[in-house]
Amino acid sequence: MSAKFETRDIVIPGDLIYEGRIRLGENTYREEDNVFATSIGLVNYGRERVSVIALEGGYTPLVGDLVIGKVINIELGQWRVEIGGAKDAILTTNDAIDKPYRTNLDLTRILDIGDTIVAKIVDLDRNRTPILSILGRDLGRIHEGFIHKITPSKIPRLIGKKGSMINMILRETRCHITIGQNGLILINCRLREDEELVVKVVNKIEAEAHTSGLTSRIQEYLKKIKEERKQ
Repeated sequence: MSAKFETRDIVIPGDLIYEGRIRLGENTYREEDNVFATSIGLVNYGRERVSVIALEGGYTPLVGDLVIGKVINIELGQWRVEIGGAKDAILTTNDAIDKPYRTNLDLTRILDIGDTIVAKIVDLDRNRTPILSILGRDLGRIHEGFIHKITPSKIPRLIGKKGSMINMILRETRCHITIGQNGLILINCRLREDEELVVKVVNKIEAEAHTSGLTSRIQEYLKKIKEERKQ
C-alpha cells in the first residue's frame, strides 16, 4: 500500500494517487486496488482515506472554517449572514457578545445590515445551516481594508502547504491579510500600491492553482515587481 503523491500535490483526472485498500473520499474512484483522481485538484491523504480537493466549485461550509460574510438581515436575537454557501449563516447574540438575547437589546448597535464580519463556523445545525461565532481574537466587524474574492476551492493553494504561500506573501508585502475559507480575502496594507500588488499576486495564484512549483514562481514574481518599483 502506498501513496503516489505528497499531500497537497496537484493531480489531474486519471492520475493514480494510491495503490492498495483505502477508503475513498471526494473526487476519487477505484479500479481493483488502485485509486484514481476524477478531477483537477489537491490530493489529500488522511487517516485511512484519500480524497482530492477540487480546484473548481463553490463553497461547502465546514465546522472550524474562518469565513468573511455580510449581515443581510436581523431577526429575533440573531443576525443572518451571507457567506457564499448554499444557505445563509446564523449568528446569535450568545455567539456575538457572549450574552443571551434580551428584548431591550438593540441588535443594530452591535451589528447592522450591511456590516461585513470575520467569523468562525462553530456548528452546523440539522439542516446544515452554518452557525457562526465572532467571539475570539481578530473576529467581528471589519473596520478597515477591502475584500477581494476568489474561487473558494483555490484557497488551499493561496495558503500553501503548512502556510508556505501566504507566509511568503505576508513577508514580502508586510500587509495584513485575512483569508476566509469561503473565498473572500480581507486585505489591509499601509500603501495603496501594496494592496494592488497583493491583488495581482492572489489573482495569479488563482489562475495558476493547477500548476506545480507555484510558490517559487510567485516569490520571483513579487521580487520582480518590487525591483521594477525601485527603478
